[in-house]
Amino acid sequence: MDAIFKTLKSPPVTVIIVSALVVLAVLGLRSAGHLETIELSAYDWFVRFLPEDSAPDPRIVLIGITENDIRRQQRWPLTDATMAKALEKLMQYRPRAVGVDIYRDFPVPPGSDALDAVLTSHARIITVMKFGGGAQASIAPPHALQQTDRVGFNDLLLDRDGIVRRGLLFLDEGERVAYSFPLRLALLYLQEAGIISQADPVNPEHLRLGTTTLRPLESHDGAYLGVDARGYQIMLDFQGAGAPLTTFSLSALLAGHINPALIRNKIVLMGVTAESVPDLFHTPYSAGLGVERQAMYGVLVHAHIVGQLLRAGLDGRSPLMPGSRVQEALWIALWGLVGGILGLGVRSPWRFALSALGGLALLAFIVHLSFLKEWWLPFVPPALAWLTSASLITAYVSNQEKRDRSLLMQLFTKHVSREVAETIWEQREQFLVGGRLRTQKVIVTVLFTDLEGFTPVSEKMEPQALLDWLNEYMDTMAKVVMEHGGVIDDYYGDSIKADFGVPLPRTTDTENGQDARNAVECALAMEREMDLLNATWREQGLPPIRMRIGIYTGPAVAGSLGSAQRLKFTTIGDTVNIASRLESFEKDVGDSHFGMSSCRILIGESTLRYLGNQYLTQLIGATSLKGKAEKITVYRVVGRADQASAAIGEEERA
Repeated sequence: MDAIFKTLKSPPVTVIIVSALVVLAVLGLRSAGHLETIELSAYDWFVRFLPEDSAPDPRIVLIGITENDIRRQQRWPLTDATMAKALEKLMQYRPRAVGVDIYRDFPVPPGSDALDAVLTSHARIITVMKFGGGAQASIAPPHALQQTDRVGFNDLLLDRDGIVRRGLLFLDEGERVAYSFPLRLALLYLQEAGIISQADPVNPEHLRLGTTTLRPLESHDGAYLGVDARGYQIMLDFQGAGAPLTTFSLSALLAGHINPALIRNKIVLMGVTAESVPDLFHTPYSAGLGVERQAMYGVLVHAHIVGQLLRAGLDGRSPLMPGSRVQEALWIALWGLVGGILGLGVRSPWRFALSALGGLALLAFIVHLSFLKEWWLPFVPPALAWLTSASLITAYVSNQEKRDRSLLMQLFTKHVSREVAETIWEQREQFLVGGRLRTQKVIVTVLFTDLEGFTPVSEKMEPQALLDWLNEYMDTMAKVVMEHGGVIDDYYGDSIKADFGVPLPRTTDTENGQDARNAVECALAMEREMDLLNATWREQGLPPIRMRIGIYTGPAVAGSLGSAQRLKFTTIGDTVNIASRLESFEKDVGDSHFGMSSCRILIGESTLRYLGNQYLTQLIGATSLKGKAEKITVYRVVGRADQASAAIGEEERA
């Protein structure tokens, strides 16, 4: 069970678990429809960033009925006579198809017979009807063209936010299938190029124009959740929406001011472009940050749908289509996982911010490329998974680091220099495992100190004075240890245990030697501080005291000891025991091996081996230490070689 728990807490597994939960949450939000609005807004942005044609579509011309045209005719709707004259004039220019996006479900005399004659005599004229349904009433086509194939519905689909993003190609009336107004016009144009509508060879239910199959949109495709997908719908790309179509006014047509060459073999759409006639729709181009929403006339929307169908049949360009739900889920999961990896690997706040923004920029770039390839990749769900996973893992790692730092600082900050503590933190991976210090086998030099005759002195002092006196001593010696790179391992009443060579593991014999020399230098510095303290205490009427120090170098085990609530860093092993025995060696002999000094420093041969000729030592002899079967050769450190000769001479004279 412990092994399973440790595995679950390992960083890679944590990233996978957190990322999976984030992805499931994002997919849940998406399935509940909470992301639809923002996803469709993102769709609009990517549509607006598609490359725009610098010139209008050369295959489509617009005859717009403007406010000025209505004022000239002095009425709306236009009379049948005006409509008949305009259409007759237009057909003289030999367009390939003409679409009239003006309802004529009832006569508008005078000229009704003339309009019927024009409509029935020219097979290239397509008129509109409204399919309606639900709250919308249907509108019949002109009486002369009822029950013919020269009528198309001009119903436009609005998403929940009122924006046109989908186009209808067919609607099923039950008895027969109704064609859309743009599809009728596109098929007329494509017919002369030898392109007709046909069934896709792989899926006969799908429409094929030329080499392009127009797969119908389903109710749960892309960002949509349960959208009404009745009929045959495709996503609209509004390519070229930024380049206005070649447009002429009705007045220019009636006056004969249009060059016939600009009309010949083109698709001509006639519709209202006057603000007083409400026929405006919002598209992905209608909104942007800081940009007022601009609506598009219905006839222009139909013109863009016609252009998209022509590009499909002639240029092989497919409508934007999303991938399957499984593909999108994998896409979202990928970004959730990568976000988790980011949170695990990047710790610096500003680097995290740059990486997160860079990831979003990369995601946007990839989605933009997918739009160029007619593939609608989700942007919002993977972006949400990316940022959430990265943030959660970063928070988790920060919490772990805070806990680990607290543990390390609790164990070391009071016992080592700030530089060593920071180095420990930077290299924390090699110290911590599962919230505890990693146990290490090390070569360490252990130093023990103890005060001689402390018990009799302490019995004569008041408790507060005793603690003040002892704290002054401990504080002084602890500073000396840290100044020499040692770690205060423990306090035992008036005793101190310090380690040199931990917690940063040594890898070379040279480093081990430096630790041994640091320990000896620390002991000599303690001796000097002991002399100063004794002088101060004499002035205060306090008794002077002497200190014993034992030092030994060798292998030991370093790690944390204690419960989860109270841990301490320590070293254990034979080396520690020997250092302790050296400190207490012949402690009842009195002045033995002290000489004139207030401090006795004893070392073992393993430590002496690292000192070289830098220190003057005296051989005490090979002796059996308490609790040790083997004899240990003991030496007393007199001082540094360049300073100790004079001290020995004084001792001999004394």
